[in-house]
This record gives sequence, structure tokens and C-alpha cells, in this order.
Amino acid sequence: MKNFIDPWDFTTDELMELVDFILLLKKADKLGACPKLLEDASLGMIFAAPSTRTRVSFEVAMTKLGGHALYLRPGELHLGSRETIKDTALTLSRMCDCIMARIHSPEDMEELSKWSSVPVINGMTDYNHPTQALCDLVTIVENMPEGKTLSDITLTFVGDTTLFECVLNTMNQILPRFGGNVVFASPEGYSLYDDASPYREKLISRAEEACKIGGGTFKVLNDPIEAVKNADFIYTGPWTYHGNEDEKEARDKVFMPKFQVNADLVAHAPDHAQFMHYGPALRGQEMSEEIMDHERSLLVDEAENRLHTEKGLLAWYIYPNLKRASTEVKAAMQADAELFVLENQREA
Repeated sequence: MKNFIDPWDFTTDELMELVDFILLLKKADKLGACPKLLEDASLGMIFAAPSTRTRVSFEVAMTKLGGHALYLRPGELHLGSRETIKDTALTLSRMCDCIMARIHSPEDMEELSKWSSVPVINGMTDYNHPTQALCDLVTIVENMPEGKTLSDITLTFVGDTTLFECVLNTMNQILPRFGGNVVFASPEGYSLYDDASPYREKLISRAEEACKIGGGTFKVLNDPIEAVKNADFIYTGPWTYHGNEDEKEARDKVFMPKFQVNADLVAHAPDHAQFMHYGPALRGQEMSEEIMDHERSLLVDEAENRLHTEKGLLAWYIYPNLKRASTEVKAAMQADAELFVLENQREA
């Protein structure tokens, strides 16, 4: 697979290969032995919106692997305005070894990958977030409850599960294919089935197909207490997103306190249940401060795993395509370039 755009395009075996590689690089990093697989490689990072974890993780990942990341902040590119996505892709492909894009439209992401001659990594669209979902898969594998495998875990997401909850609407296409169970707990009007987006039927169909493929389950409930009863992992995310800040007060009234992940709610979950949030998290809102700092909270581990996930993806997609000249060729070209500059500068 040339690009990492949609985890749906990958088999469970292929996803686990990536997980194993990511964990290998994490182990190397912890030993202070991160392999410099991407020396002289460059990553062009396109951002249509501000980001902390995605930007920092990709930028640090390239540095650790020996390469360089170029941050193209919102408004700096002509993407889709004075220059077509096609021409942007063609141009960046000649200058960079890989493109990571965080843009709104899935169609624009597909267009970018269609015309790019180098790998494209989907850093997020409005409807999916594959790098975060892969990171979460890594985090779950690392923190698997004793005696369990991916085929019998339950991940419960409490909060807004409309299509704008792009992380969980990626996870519900992944975990059931491994045989796992995904439960959404949302107020009426705030679930995947309530969404009016044209993408709704596609994502519901995929979640159902994932269950058929792997034997897992996916269900949506309005009762968070019922939803967490068998949860191995309890996940939540923001109630308010970029662009709907004017709805914050109304949303808070809908979600608080029933859909907050707090001590009262997790008391109904198994004693081994662990807590996840992809961030940024508002302390005391979607998750109580007590749970965020709980000994079974995975929030900081999850954030760190973004770095290792990006390292794995970048090395996996860039390294096989890098030009690797022999020592002799490198020495010869170095000498030729030095001689050319020195001789012509003296003449000038």
C-alpha cells in the first residue's frame, strides 16, 4: 500500500505488522538507539487547522529518524485556492519524500494522494483520524487486560459519537475486525445514527461489515452506565469542536454530568477498566480530573504513542523509496561538487 489514508484498506494482519514495527521503534527509542532510517529525507506537513499532537509527533518523529519536517501552517499554501490540489501534490512530490496532510475533506485527501508521487499520510479529516486510531490500537495492545486478546476486549466511548468524532468512527471499523467489541454511549441526538451527514450511511455500513468480517460487535446506547458494564477501556473526547464553540453552553447542559467519565460512572465498570482520551482534554469537563490522573489512566501513554506511531508510519512508507548511494559514489560526488565550486569561485 503506497499511502496511509484509510485503515479500512488494510487487513488486520497488515495493521498488526504496523503495530509490531511501531513497538519495535518504541523499544529502540527507550534504549536511546532510535535507528536513523530517514537521513536526508523530508516530510511536507500540510495543516488546514491548528494542531499540537499531530504536528509535534510528526516533527519530532522525523528528527529522531534523521530526517526533516516542514510545517506548512494554515494559510501559507495556495492549496485549493490559487493552486489546485493536483498541482500542489505534483509540486510537493518533487521536493519532499512524503506528505502528511490534516485537511477537512476526505475527497481532498483522496485527490492529494491520487496526484502525489510520494507517500501521503492522512493526519486527519473531518470524518476519520487513522494515525490516532492506529496509536490507540498500539496503546490497547500494550495495555491488554490479563488473559485477554483483541478478540474479546470491549472499548466503550462515552460522549458525542456523531461523525465529527472521527477517531472513534475509525476505531469502530478496526476493532470489530479483530473480534473486539465497540460500544458508543451518547445522549439522544448525538450519536452516529442521528447524524445528517452524507457520510453516515457509509460509516455505519463499514462498522456493520467490520463485525461480519471479524465477529466483533458494535452498538450504540443512550445509557452510559449500561455501556461501561463490560468495558476494558473507557474512552471519551471533547464535547465541543473547532467551529461549533458557540454551542458549548448548550452541549455542556446535554452531556453534564451523565456523560462525563467520572468516579460515579466508572464505579459501574470492571475493576481493571482503563481510561483513554485522544486529547486535548478539558479537565473537569468530559473527564473528571480524578479520572484523568488515575493510576489506570492511559492519557499520557496514549499521547506519547502518537510519537512512536508516526515514527513507524514514516519509516514504513519513506525508507523503502530512499535513494541509497554507495560510499564510493557519495565520496566521488562530494569531491566533484567541492572542486567545481572552488575552481569556479576562484575564476570569478
